[in-house]
Amino acid sequence: MAADSLSKVIYEHEGVFIHSNVDDDSTEQELLLSGSLRIVDKDGEIIVEYRPLEDTVDPSSMLCAGKDSSSVVEWAQCSGEKTHQLLESQHSYETEWDMINAVTFKKKTFTNGEGALNHSNERSRWSFTFNICDLKSITKKEEGWTYLVFKLKESFTSLPVLHFHQGGSTEFLDSLRRYALLSESPDDDTHLLVSTPNKALSQSFENLLDDNNFGLIHLKKDPYVTTLGGFSKVTNYIFDAFRGTEEQHQRPPEEVADLLGEVIPGLEINQQEEPGFEVITRIDLGARPEVQRREPLSAEQWAEYQDPEGRVLNVPHLKQIIFKGGLCHAVRKEAWKFLLCHFPWDSTLEERKALQRVKTDEYFRMKLQWKSVSEEQERRNSRLRDYRSLIEKDVNRTDRNNRFYEGIDNPGLALLHDILMTYCMYDFDLGYVQGMSDLLSPILYVMENEVDAFWCFVSFMDQMHQNFEEQMQGMKTQLIQLSTLLRLLDLAFWNYLESQDSGYLYFCFRWLLIRFKRELSFQDVLRFWEVMWTGLPCQNFHLLVCCAILDSEKHKIMEENYGFNEILKHINELSMKLDIEEILHKAEGIYLQMKGCKELPHSISDILGFNIETEAPRIGVTQGSPLSPRPSQRQEVFSNGHGHLQETSYNGCKVAFIS
Repeated sequence: MAADSLSKVIYEHEGVFIHSNVDDDSTEQELLLSGSLRIVDKDGEIIVEYRPLEDTVDPSSMLCAGKDSSSVVEWAQCSGEKTHQLLESQHSYETEWDMINAVTFKKKTFTNGEGALNHSNERSRWSFTFNICDLKSITKKEEGWTYLVFKLKESFTSLPVLHFHQGGSTEFLDSLRRYALLSESPDDDTHLLVSTPNKALSQSFENLLDDNNFGLIHLKKDPYVTTLGGFSKVTNYIFDAFRGTEEQHQRPPEEVADLLGEVIPGLEINQQEEPGFEVITRIDLGARPEVQRREPLSAEQWAEYQDPEGRVLNVPHLKQIIFKGGLCHAVRKEAWKFLLCHFPWDSTLEERKALQRVKTDEYFRMKLQWKSVSEEQERRNSRLRDYRSLIEKDVNRTDRNNRFYEGIDNPGLALLHDILMTYCMYDFDLGYVQGMSDLLSPILYVMENEVDAFWCFVSFMDQMHQNFEEQMQGMKTQLIQLSTLLRLLDLAFWNYLESQDSGYLYFCFRWLLIRFKRELSFQDVLRFWEVMWTGLPCQNFHLLVCCAILDSEKHKIMEENYGFNEILKHINELSMKLDIEEILHKAEGIYLQMKGCKELPHSISDILGFNIETEAPRIGVTQGSPLSPRPSQRQEVFSNGHGHLQETSYNGCKVAFIS
């Protein structure tokens, strides 16, 4: 384990070739030098290594097996495999594979005892290693297969061209993108320019999530990186834009606007007033109404909402009760399946049993896909290997203080691991991204069942998917929407944050990414999520929850005259100190306050879904796409007396910006 902390293999792929000649005069037939390409994290330094393998391959000795060599293999689960009480009995399945277009190689033979020495010299000659910080560019070409040409920043010698005859180039570049920014050259889309952050930027996701001291240690050195640091696949590509120079300096608002404008395409921040727009006088939101919350829905009350065949009755009223008070824990296992769309509200008990059988079969078929991959296969599947490594790492530190996950060889951890691995089979494109284990953990805790937890997790991920995509579209939209809401709610406070380079609210990034999972106690997370899943009282209610927290903290932030670093530190220290009932009370009051405003800007109405007539708003909508069309070029200006806010369209969503 100690060695792993110093040197960790991030990517490894064998069967990467160098096209070579034995003699430099090129009179000999071209040989293929097969080798292993790796990306290794050596004590924080990201290193690319290429090492030729033992066997040099002659193209004439390459054997291709066609479809007539197909064979069938039966996979059976080991009878001695351990079982757990939490696991229901699993069905066994038979799986077949067609082995089509397999490629094998003959070893090149040597005579007169020359093989060992000459072959060793060949391998040594073509080995190379470099730090990605020294990499200037990569050229990607196609010639029936993909080959990559590397160019270093300060080197007079060329590196060998690497040929990916057996695939793997995309996975290699994807792995590099976790630690470097690869951007297409304006003149040649096959030419990728490489820019890399400094060592401080390679802090991993858990540093920000697990260790509160991380923010304190690195805050002054690089607050931008501390805020967004290490969110792996989600945020690595924006490090350079936020980092600036090595020595952190106070950025003027114009520079911050330019940085975020580059990072978030479509974000236009006007620094000058534009003529020709009507300026609306200060919007009075009116007094914030008082709201009342209630006790959680009991098991007896839940039963009253079901007919003799098991259909759930009066769903809108039931959702209203859940929104107002949540659920008692005894009801959650059943009710969450409806809230998360695992079961239709109008399904009978018998229909749900039939659906459960289908879903169980579908789940274990997907689970079998990764369970049946041999070690030899996985050695050649870098993406699956990376997913497994990341999942094992995250699972071992997820909610270990919770009795469901504590201790060694805990069956709850095994279920977490298996569900996340199976999700990689369900969604190949996304796979696994750090932070997803946080979203699964409470669901599995409530369900105590592998299949139910998986399908509920799938539904939750459908809502959260854009948060974890490399383009971060969900996070971009939510941060813009949150800033727009806060401007209207309290423009003076927003202006103060803006003066401290904090107007874009990226200190709320973690709140939005994993829905307050690390800010609230475990039981409060359960309460907040079930309230959120009702879809009430409006679209994007979680943004009003953010506003409620900021509204409670604004006086301390402003009275203490906190700067950028102090704001980040203060927000980070709120973790585990928030009262969910108090927050929900205030957030609902803010909703009623905005709902009752007759002059509410269209941008706010679109964000909260006030322009949509619906029985129950769709839960967790973060894409920012309005559900009713509006003219894409419409612009408005509104003011609270402190400045003008221009309203423009961003990906179909009205967004207001300060001018």
